[in-house]
Amino acid sequence: MKAVVVNPESTGVEVVERDIPEIGHGEALVKVEYCGVCHTDLHVAHGDFGEVPGRILGHEGIGIVEKVGEGVTSLKPGDRVSIAWFFEGCGHCEYCTTGRETLCREVKNAGYSVDGGMSEYAVVTADYAVKVPEGLDPAQASSITCAGVTTYKALKEAGIAPGQWIAIFGAGGLGNLAIQYAKKVFNARVVAVDINPDKLELAKEVGADVTVNGKEVEDVAAYIQEKTGGCHATVVTAVSKVAFNQAVDCVRAGGTVVAVGLPSEYMDLSIVKTVLDGIRVVGSLVGTRKDLEEAFDFGAQGLVAPIVEKVPVDSAPQVFDEMEKGLIQGRKVLDFSL
Repeated sequence: MKAVVVNPESTGVEVVERDIPEIGHGEALVKVEYCGVCHTDLHVAHGDFGEVPGRILGHEGIGIVEKVGEGVTSLKPGDRVSIAWFFEGCGHCEYCTTGRETLCREVKNAGYSVDGGMSEYAVVTADYAVKVPEGLDPAQASSITCAGVTTYKALKEAGIAPGQWIAIFGAGGLGNLAIQYAKKVFNARVVAVDINPDKLELAKEVGADVTVNGKEVEDVAAYIQEKTGGCHATVVTAVSKVAFNQAVDCVRAGGTVVAVGLPSEYMDLSIVKTVLDGIRVVGSLVGTRKDLEEAFDFGAQGLVAPIVEKVPVDSAPQVFDEMEKGLIQGRKVLDFSL
């Protein structure tokens, strides 16, 4: 089978041939239809979280169950399911038993600690594969599997209420979906911040009330404060220290800053401002199986529509190069039928 793997030097990706994997107890074999390419895949390919040469990448996989292993009762052949970043938890720790399973200390992550969804066939732990509802386009579902559920969960963490202002820093694949969930699911008023005019134009199209180009506005935080009176919350999907600092400065007293992007830097945080203004800074890592189920459902209802472009699997190295250069609008999705 064809698979996209981390190259031997951990500097990028290559497309190789692999054997179709065998399944064991509690597992299912999935014939992959689509797999989105996420910025986290780029981090893994470059060894930013630790080098994993030869690892099959991908945690935005969608496919059809071809067969199930012994002991599987939650899936059957023909089910359409996800292959997500949260691949499996231990099931018994304090995080797994209190609705915070993505924080499990023994967690397995697809495309990083275990092989992921960028291959013609993939193995899933049956009880952790979330079913895709009828009516949701599978290529769009691939983006919801990571970008969608990640931003949906971040908005939950932000505690945003209808009519309140939220700023989304970074209007790319993650940010575009964050804008849609914020506007169409949470009924919030949305500020979109980016340095790419095309992404900001797209942000307007999907519902942003205010757009801010960080290259054209001298003081982004002051501008947002002027327009909104200070945001009630922000979600930072941008991979930039500058964006994190602007996010802290643009919220009103009592505001919440939710960190999602993963720049390899430290943000500046005034202890005095944080204490006196009651600012909350929260890290949000993807979402649980329940969060993904909900995120899928909003997509099936037509409230959220990821912007995807289907591309051949052999184009994966080029897609990773374009992502590194910030050239991708929405989401590039590897189509295993092309």
